[in-house]
Amino acid sequence: MQCLCQGGAPAQRLHGRYEDVHAFACMPTLYAKCTDLDTVGTMKLLLVNPNTSQAMTDGMTDAARAVAAPGTTVVGRQPSFGPVSIESHFDDVFGAAGVAEQLRLAQTEAFDAVVIACFGDPGLDAARELTTAPVLGIAEAAFHAASFVATGFSVVTTMTRTCVIAERLVQRYGFERSCRGIHGTDIPVLALEHCGEDTVAQIEAAARQALRQDRSGAIVLGCGGMATLCRSLQQRLGVPVIDGVSAAVKMAEALVALGLTTEKQGDYASPLPKRWVGWAAPLGEQPR
Repeated sequence: MQCLCQGGAPAQRLHGRYEDVHAFACMPTLYAKCTDLDTVGTMKLLLVNPNTSQAMTDGMTDAARAVAAPGTTVVGRQPSFGPVSIESHFDDVFGAAGVAEQLRLAQTEAFDAVVIACFGDPGLDAARELTTAPVLGIAEAAFHAASFVATGFSVVTTMTRTCVIAERLVQRYGFERSCRGIHGTDIPVLALEHCGEDTVAQIEAAARQALRQDRSGAIVLGCGGMATLCRSLQQRLGVPVIDGVSAAVKMAEALVALGLTTEKQGDYASPLPKRWVGWAAPLGEQPR
């Protein structure tokens, strides 16, 4: 195979004069730097599961490590309090508080990026206030990834009652024209801890119906607990299937490689110091 970035006829046809091509080939390009993993170095990523299921935390952490670059260390954590699954607005509030707790506790650990591994993206704005590291919610990351590979996508999630949470996120993130439908399966979140073939088949059937009904070109999995099913479902369905955990990890790596951090001059400025009371009093303490 002839190299098209060095001398010779192919280079002349693509780029014109040989001298220009030779000079270009000898320059250390931005592309070469950004695509060489050795130049990115190492990074430390915090994955926060907003619910308190250890099995789900472990599964999503494994999924994140499976796609992470060799230099990326993934640390999975969950709140010290709250529900074992998030399946309502009430659960979501405590999941967001748990995310804030974990970000406050991690402030002295120098994480380079954070992923919130729940499809409702609970506590996303609060987490961004608590760190300069990029913070990605898996729903926002999944929507962006799906929009790169299809003109329209459908979301297949767990409980039908939580579809409204995903609908509001679609509106917040500006994907009303790309998201063609949100479909609940009424599979309990905890059923994904040890997912059997019947559960996978149910998700597959819902995805096939969504593709036909919505005329979509891609499926977004609407629960972090579905992360381990992504590859299998993509093979079965024959269309892009996006797992927000994996998408968020790769986008976080890209943001770190680009040297981008969360802004602190405007809406994501650090919280003002003040006295907290009750069981949450330690969360009001400033890190040292």
